Amino acid sequence: MLSLGAHVSPLLSSPPRSRSRFAAGRTRRPTMAEAISLEAGGDLYHDLGSAAVTAGVALALLKFFEELAKRGVFEQKLSRKLVHISVGLVFLLFWPLFSSGTYAPFLAALAPGINIIRMFLLGTGLMKNEAMVKSMSRTGDYRELLKGPLYYATTITFATSVFWRTSPIAIALVCNLCAGDGIADVVGRRLGTEKLPYNPNKSYAGSIAMALAGFLASVGYMHYFHTFGFIEETWYMALGFLAVSIAATLVESHPISSELDDNLTVPLTSFLVGILLF
Repeated sequence: MLSLGAHVSPLLSSPPRSRSRFAAGRTRRPTMAEAISLEAGGDLYHDLGSAAVTAGVALALLKFFEELAKRGVFEQKLSRKLVHISVGLVFLLFWPLFSSGTYAPFLAALAPGINIIRMFLLGTGLMKNEAMVKSMSRTGDYRELLKGPLYYATTITFATSVFWRTSPIAIALVCNLCAGDGIADVVGRRLGTEKLPYNPNKSYAGSIAMALAGFLASVGYMHYFHTFGFIEETWYMALGFLAVSIAATLVESHPISSELDDNLTVPLTSFLVGILLF
């Protein structure tokens, strides 16, 4: 019996090998800081991809209108306004592609930000692109791009990077600039026989069209962003959009907007009134 115990005792005293193998093969769980870092890294790559897609679509849209300008499909003024209306509104459609990360609005703003540089280079003559100048200027003078088109790109960059998709101010800025101001010119030239008493260059038809287009586009994007959970959809916000659109229309119809540039006065008015209401 003693001999048997001597053989059994070492077996009982040694640790089970299966446990040691299990412990050695167990995967270490990441810490909270590591998990946050991994998630942030994933958001960054996701947003870089979204920025590339957005910039690609914006570039393709500009190239499309450049080609139309080359072929003379539309008259120069109409071509310019179609660019004015479509680029900003299409850009807003891609905001939901981005994550809720810190860098998302800045990466989203890359596309219009690059356009600021492009307008500066074209407007100073450092870069040549006759088709783009023709599609964006009133008279074909490249120096015009340092005014309206540059203000346009700056407004969209500002709305994206500062206010982003959770703010009604961003919606009001872009929609009144793109839809409102763009439609005002198109309708005014075709139906604007009755001129405003304080500005013979503006018409009732153009001003009414601007207020309606800016308001309807703003409400439409309020609903669009609400479906993604970015913003609330309320009657108060809708009435606020109406007030902003009316204010922007009144300023756009004033002679001072022709002296400065409506691409500057319309978003500035939308910003100031939006700050008060929202």
